Amino acid sequence: MFTGSQVNLYAEDVERSVAFYRDLGFEETYRYAPEGEPLHVELSGAGLTIGVASPGAAREEHGIEVSEAGAAMELCLWCDDVDASYDQALAVGATPMSAPHDFQDGRLRVAWVADPTGNPIELVRQQR
Repeated sequence: MFTGSQVNLYAEDVERSVAFYRDLGFEETYRYAPEGEPLHVELSGAGLTIGVASPGAAREEHGIEVSEAGAAMELCLWCDDVDASYDQALAVGATPMSAPHDFQDGRLRVAWVADPTGNPIELVRQQR
């Protein structure tokens, strides 16, 4: 029945969020509108497609009300090195939420940052 999936995030400043995810290593794969202020941009990486859309576009084009409030969901990105990924995210504009630390009796290494819109991103690595 289903043929694919992606996560869509809403941001008033679409370009700022796109730049953040691009700087984390995601590659832009789709943009609408091609010129001017984008209404929806998609980026792919780490087996995930992230769409970044304008709340105004959702309202004007589809008649739905959405918010960019963030924290109603989180992205979970598995990494080879949580500490290095945390530092990279901070370097490209993430806000620290929880510094890298061992979790679940050392089974996992985890950290959290927030993207420019406030959506939490969990960075995680299985250690054993």
